[in-house]
Amino acid sequence: QVQLVESGGGLVQTGGSLRLSCAASGLTFSDYAMGWFRQTPGKEREFVAAINRNGGRTYYADSVKGRFTISRDNAKNTVYLQMNSLKSEDTAVYSCAADHRPLFLSASSLTGAYDYWGQGTQVTVSS
Repeated sequence: QVQLVESGGGLVQTGGSLRLSCAASGLTFSDYAMGWFRQTPGKEREFVAAINRNGGRTYYADSVKGRFTISRDNAKNTVYLQMNSLKSEDTAVYSCAADHRPLFLSASSLTGAYDYWGQGTQVTVSS
């Protein structure tokens, strides 16, 4: 079965950096656009970043643009989220997701577009 397993979360001070990883199995990774989303208690899941199937196009929420970088390694079936200049408002559970779509379509920011989800990893930014 399909599994998406996130890692790399933790506690970091304001201004610090973290790199999240999401390892995928049970699917043909290069057939899927990948996204990162985050959620805090009582709030809707929020789009963070997405990358198309071959890594040629990336998309970011305005709140993270210039600070976060999404990338992927199709040989390793892994997508990454490099998070720099972290702020307290970045504190959330971060989840990766996989969306099976044609290469000519851009990656989506909509949660409903994604077929598979990981369990998430906690990121806490302390001031």
